[in-house]
Amino acid sequence: MKNKKSKHSIKLLAFLFVSSLAFVGCSSDDDNHDDHDHEEELITTVKYTLTNGTDVVTLEFQDLDGEGGAEGTFDVSGPLTANTTYIGEIQLLNETENPAENITLEVENEGDEHEFFYTPSISDITISKDDLDVDGNPVGIETTLVTGDARTGSLTIELIHEPTKPNDGTSASAGGSTDVEVTFSIEVQ
Repeated sequence: MKNKKSKHSIKLLAFLFVSSLAFVGCSSDDDNHDDHDHEEELITTVKYTLTNGTDVVTLEFQDLDGEGGAEGTFDVSGPLTANTTYIGEIQLLNETENPAENITLEVENEGDEHEFFYTPSISDITISKDDLDVDGNPVGIETTLVTGDARTGSLTIELIHEPTKPNDGTSASAGGSTDVEVTFSIEVQ
């Protein structure tokens, strides 16, 4: 925290194999949004669900005690099927609340201030963002993921706050700040 007006951040680092994570709560910037102020949101859970009929694969990260506590847990429910198209949906939760607070709704409502980036290490996996903000730019809550041949690798998911839009589709060109970043070990078979 640089000062009281700067965006507060909650960062968490955890490693599971090649997995890494950094969390920062969302908050609205002050430029052009003076009429509504949002408190920073704690993100404890990232859940990316991929569905093709009855083939459902869930990638989930959870860290209920936040930075400085126990390391978070990564769970991938199973392998992806080779040469298959999946419909994807990501969900962000604050599970320290009861009931759990769905942070995805804030990201959706402020889509022009957010964008998800999906970066597979496997070259023949493609992911397209299927939802758009009010300006017609991608948000990435809803996706289509297409697998290629059988392989193992990783998938990094990042949520960028205040990205440059439009951008080249990579987080490297997006600017802004990272609200969440997780890397999952994945297998295509």
